[in-house]
Amino acid sequence: MISRLIKNDEDYKKALSRIEELMDAQPDSPEMDELELMTALVEMYEDRHYPISPPDPLEAIKFRMDQLGLTQQDMVPYIGTKSKVSEVLNGKRPLSLTMMRSLNKYLSISAEVLLNEPGSRFPDGMQNLEWDKFPVVEMAKRCWVPNVKDPKENAEELMRKLIIQAGGVETVPFALFRQGKSARYNSKMDTYALMAWCIRVLALARENPLKNKYKKGSLKPSTLQEIARLSYFENGPLLAKEYLEKQGIYLIVVPHLPKTYLDGAAILMPDGTPVIGLTLRHDRIDNFWFCLLHELAHVAKHLTESDRIIIDDLDLRRHDAESEDKNEKEADEMTRDGLIPKKVWERNPIKGKVTVAKVYALAEQLKIHPAIIAGRVRYEQNNYKLLSKFVGRKQVRGLFEVGQP
Repeated sequence: MISRLIKNDEDYKKALSRIEELMDAQPDSPEMDELELMTALVEMYEDRHYPISPPDPLEAIKFRMDQLGLTQQDMVPYIGTKSKVSEVLNGKRPLSLTMMRSLNKYLSISAEVLLNEPGSRFPDGMQNLEWDKFPVVEMAKRCWVPNVKDPKENAEELMRKLIIQAGGVETVPFALFRQGKSARYNSKMDTYALMAWCIRVLALARENPLKNKYKKGSLKPSTLQEIARLSYFENGPLLAKEYLEKQGIYLIVVPHLPKTYLDGAAILMPDGTPVIGLTLRHDRIDNFWFCLLHELAHVAKHLTESDRIIIDDLDLRRHDAESEDKNEKEADEMTRDGLIPKKVWERNPIKGKVTVAKVYALAEQLKIHPAIIAGRVRYEQNNYKLLSKFVGRKQVRGLFEVGQP
């Protein structure tokens, strides 16, 4: 009788021989107890040395087709076009999660067989997302996600990987996108493109951890004025990025996606780290500094655990001014005062006819870029032909294309 673990093939053969001798054992007999023990020892040895490979997904699909009498044409609703069915069954196209879910639901092929991994299940969470609505084709062109064959078909896999890079489901508050709470959230905005952009911003942030921790309450009006004075220098936007990183705040520039109508966003990561995302869709110096300080004002005043993302289409600033969200008004006021102190502007330093000399004189007095003065004048007079040569067109994006990680 073998009463110890089976350690080698010789023990294994002896155990199998003994099991054969005990097959006629009577219930509740010592022989039956020995049979049960020997069987358990053999199973343990086989699990370790002769594991049974999971069924091949393609063979399982073909077996199920044979059982149900299905043709390749019958598989089109579950896999896609006739050519896709042919490519999948011939091993020339991998199964996507979308295909697997369909085969599981309608043909009852288990997830662990389709995923080819014992005990595995389909990814859960985010089940309400329509993955193929994400602009994965454009994202692949920009190298945000791998450039695979038929990105739309593999949208769920691509987006889940990007979400993991961004910190996981907990990092991206999808519910806030659905609520559309921001007052400067363009009604024409493609929500899925917006989500993709925000996820990309968070993924880039996590690639480059900051050395310093953000201290809540450290952003004061005087801080914004200090940041605005960095505009005085030719590489001011990059100096601002460096300054903010030392304060534990990310500044990430990611070009906007089509149909996002987006200038910037203020995002609070789960650990309390603020992220400023800018698109630079209007590549002007005045626009950069207003957008930056506006999002910083949101960080200082409005980001909370329940409102972790604030989206801004600043082209909407003049629309529905009477009903404008109070947080947006507060952010605008804090931004204006950060760029040009209220006491200075109220003295009307640019009286009468606006001239370039007056703009440059005030800029030199405040030690800020003259584009900021020009931008304020243009906005308040609602005349965007005025001083158009002095707002620094196409002078920001190039800095970040070189300097952005």
